[in-house]
Amino acid sequence: MLIMDNLILDGHKLNWHRDRVEAWLRGERIAPITMDCALTRRCTYRCVYCYGQLQANDEKRMTKDVIFRFLDDAAEIGVKAISFVSDGESTCSPHIYDAIARGKANGLDMALGTNGYLLKEEKLEEMLSCLSYLRFNISAAEPKRYAEIMGCKEDAFYKVLGIIKKCAQIKKDKGLGVTLGLQMVLMPDFKDQIIPMAKLGRELGVDYVVIKHCSDDETGALGVDYSKYDELSDLLKEAESYSDDKTLIKVKWSKILSKGIRKYHQCFGPPFIIQLSGSGLVAPCGMLFNRKYKKYHIGNIADTPFKELWKSERYWEVMNLIASPEFDTKTMCGTLCLQDRVNEFLWDLKRGDAKLKQNPGQKPMHANFI
Repeated sequence: MLIMDNLILDGHKLNWHRDRVEAWLRGERIAPITMDCALTRRCTYRCVYCYGQLQANDEKRMTKDVIFRFLDDAAEIGVKAISFVSDGESTCSPHIYDAIARGKANGLDMALGTNGYLLKEEKLEEMLSCLSYLRFNISAAEPKRYAEIMGCKEDAFYKVLGIIKKCAQIKKDKGLGVTLGLQMVLMPDFKDQIIPMAKLGRELGVDYVVIKHCSDDETGALGVDYSKYDELSDLLKEAESYSDDKTLIKVKWSKILSKGIRKYHQCFGPPFIIQLSGSGLVAPCGMLFNRKYKKYHIGNIADTPFKELWKSERYWEVMNLIASPEFDTKTMCGTLCLQDRVNEFLWDLKRGDAKLKQNPGQKPMHANFI
């Protein structure tokens, strides 16, 4: 049995949050279960597939006080998990380590997604002890291709691999519970890196490698050709065959084979899993960060405490708008978003095509990251 068999990388975990789903079905105003956010919009890389380049908005200063106030508010209203994964590289913030520790001290499950380049070796043990998972975004397994795809120098590849190995060693030596993963964002042109990535994950001693689709906006600005994913099925199945009892290699089949098509029209997911920009902007999701979507913007945590924003009529006005027939996910926002699987389930639940499980079974890993 793989040690990561209880890790859901292609699905959702709402069945383990019945109380909040049932409250939402009754029309109550619920706190998010999971919040994805960044501490800055800056980044050290220029990945060719980066959706962040499509999310420009008016940046505020995310000071330590602003970040701590946000983390305190999140814990107070009943948020369960915070992942520093959004439209910026949070390790560019000088407050990243303090923020992870503060969230953990508040009783929040904490996670970080990063390219890893700026992580400080002397801070790794302290950081890892506070995290539920640490995910390295690494979409190529060879130095030349890494530099081409991720928009950096080849030397960065070796530096990041050293950091990953160090994290794996600390986890092993200290018996830490943190899950270490690699995430490959796959565009069809990166197919030559699929098998090398699977092999690299095993070599580095991480817990999992996940290979996922690339999202695009409603205009196709990144040029993702979803029809070409089908041609990669054999390669992706081969990659999964490299799984062993230490490292799980997992493909997000549901999205890679979806051709970028959503089955639902309305957006029900953000009350459960909302996103904040590294600018401090609160919007339902990353797809709507750009200033051209201002009608969906709720406020900024640098100006107004998150607790006040969450309690405001504006917050629920926006949530109700995107959940109404006035908003069509198939034409008015980008493809295969963070909330996609949650949205699918809630759409089916509303229509009577799905039910909350009475006994969903063994609680999965990272259940609060839905």
